Amino acid sequence: MKYLKSSVAIVAALCGTSALAWEATEGKPYDGQTVNVLAVKSSQFEAHEARLAAFEEATGIDVVYDYVPFPNMKEALTTEMVAGGGDYDVVSIMDQWIPSLQLLVQPITAEMEAQGTDMSDFPAAHMRHGMVDGELIGLPVRGHVQLLFYRADLLEAAGVEPPQTWEEMVTAAKAIQDSTDAAGVALPYGKLSGQNLMVWMNLLWGNGGDLFDADGNPIFNSDAGVAATETYVGYLKEQEIVPAGSAVFVEQDAVNSFKQGNSAMLPVWWWVRSQLTDPEQSTLTEEQVGFTSLPSVAGADRSTYTNTWVFSVTDGSRSKDAATEFLGWLTDPALEREVLLDPELTEVVAVHMSNLTDEEVNARWGGMHQAAADALATAEGIEFGEDWLRISEILETAISSLASGESDDVKATLDTAAEEIAAIR
Repeated sequence: MKYLKSSVAIVAALCGTSALAWEATEGKPYDGQTVNVLAVKSSQFEAHEARLAAFEEATGIDVVYDYVPFPNMKEALTTEMVAGGGDYDVVSIMDQWIPSLQLLVQPITAEMEAQGTDMSDFPAAHMRHGMVDGELIGLPVRGHVQLLFYRADLLEAAGVEPPQTWEEMVTAAKAIQDSTDAAGVALPYGKLSGQNLMVWMNLLWGNGGDLFDADGNPIFNSDAGVAATETYVGYLKEQEIVPAGSAVFVEQDAVNSFKQGNSAMLPVWWWVRSQLTDPEQSTLTEEQVGFTSLPSVAGADRSTYTNTWVFSVTDGSRSKDAATEFLGWLTDPALEREVLLDPELTEVVAVHMSNLTDEEVNARWGGMHQAAADALATAEGIEFGEDWLRISEILETAISSLASGESDDVKATLDTAAEEIAAIR
């Protein structure tokens, strides 16, 4: 297939910015077609929409966005699937929903390969959610990772470096508690949407464990799972490095504890950074808040629990070729980089390793993207199935019961959870 250099690339070259690898198909074969996009409400996606003019000029395709707030997004997608599709050509889907929405989308492997999309630039932890049964059904566009945020002033005063392992985190936490009134680290142990699993999962992977084996059987109750759970609950019980009341903390409680100066460290999503130094929400300043990659278990690869949004072409689309042309433009790393470096925007999301490790991107964001890249380089992510919501509920109940003291036998609690999950798979 021959390509004509798009006006997007020409404008970028003239302005001295990064040219897109994407190029419009020669001859504007989709001129006059419309691509209707159903997207979750996001400043990142709005930034993409604001840059559509050059794409539309180069292709003759008209792109129309329809935004839905996050609480209503899955319902909107399900409605589109049940109705047989046709209203939208491209949709954004969160990773956990993909197994139940497979009938809504269609494979795009050949089309994206023909456009020359570099699949290797996407971290495996994000890319896996665009694959179903070995076929590409969507490409990552928005993704979140976890970082360890810390009080730079308190760590310095205690004479400790930002921890690179969970073991070092305990040492740092105790040193801080010996010299200040702050708790060492804020963590969620209470029940809410699986939030108490998001740090625990990293300990599970770091100890060499996983949720399921290759046949789908639960294995989180293995020796590795027991060790990970004892470590996580131990931060609350034996180590006593978390704030009082943490047994019922959900994620926002942990975030609030850090913002209020009551905790010195916080493992949480990278997008929370803006809250941590917002004078209307936090007592902390930019100078006080540092960050690093999520700690690893000593001797193990780094990992991070991820959240990924993919964009897919609907099975009912009557403009599939135009839709995949749009996806090629939307997922070009240069478009993402332009948004990251736009001084008028505060969007941090990047799902391309080339941008996560980019010097200019990291200069603007203080190295946050490199910290994410360090974890994503060896993070595999999680495989969500149709039963994930029920599985998550069982697991978070197990963690919560151990934290609250309702249960005190880690192995027995995990065994019971494994039995319950095996019964529904």
